Amino acid sequence: MRLGQHFAAIGVATLLVAVASAGSGGAQALGCDPQQAIFQTGQGPLAIAVELADDPQERAQGLMFRRDLPAKTGMLFIYDAPQPASFWMRNTLIPLDIIFMDATGTVRHIHRNARPLDETPIPGAAVGDPDPLRLFVLEIAGGEADRLGIKVGQAMAHPAVPADNAAISCD
Repeated sequence: MRLGQHFAAIGVATLLVAVASAGSGGAQALGCDPQQAIFQTGQGPLAIAVELADDPQERAQGLMFRRDLPAKTGMLFIYDAPQPASFWMRNTLIPLDIIFMDATGTVRHIHRNARPLDETPIPGAAVGDPDPLRLFVLEIAGGEADRLGIKVGQAMAHPAVPADNAAISCD
C-alpha cells in the first residue's frame, strides 16, 4: 500500500485513539494499532501514523525516493532483535528526523534534520550511551521531533514492543 493511501485509510482511527488516550490521563496503558506509534510526551499521548518496515527488503528501501512526508506520519523500522543501528540518506530526497529506540520503546537518540542524499553514516546511539542496541527506528519529516515535542527518554507504545519489558504498554 502506498504511504498516502495508508495514512488516509487510518487517519480517522488515529484521531479517535489519540482523543481517547488523551482523555485517559496518559499514565495508563494505551490502546495501540500496528499503523500508529504513540509517544508519551509532556503534553500527553501523541499518535503518529506509521508505515512499517519490518523485513530486510522494506528496511533497505525505507523512505528512498519519496518527495514528501505529511506531518505526524512516518516509517517505523522494526528489527528482529536489538542491534546496533546506523542509517544513511542515500536516495532520500527529503530531510528527516531519525528517532532511535531501545527494546522497551524508549527514545535513546534523535538525529534531527538528516540531510537529503547524504551517505554519511548516522549512528543510532549517542557517544557514551551504555546500551547502544536498538529495536525500533522511526523516521519522520525533518523538524517534526521538535515540533511534536518528542524527546530522548520518552516512551513509545506500539504492538511490536515486547509487552514483558515495554516502558508503556498498549493494553
